[in-house]
Amino acid sequence: MDNKNNVGTPDRDRININENYEVEYWTKTLGISADELKKAVKSAGTSADAVRQHLKK
Repeated sequence: MDNKNNVGTPDRDRININENYEVEYWTKTLGISADELKKAVKSAGTSADAVRQHLKK
């Protein structure tokens, strides 16, 4: 579960697909669907940078 009190860089640099608000944020930020986000996280891991690189964004 995501710790909403931990808002520093390590938490912001991770994508938690189990939290609806994070899925909404990242799908909007990356311009992709929730399914695409889940597939990207499954392939690249939870690092936002790794997901961006995987998506080439």
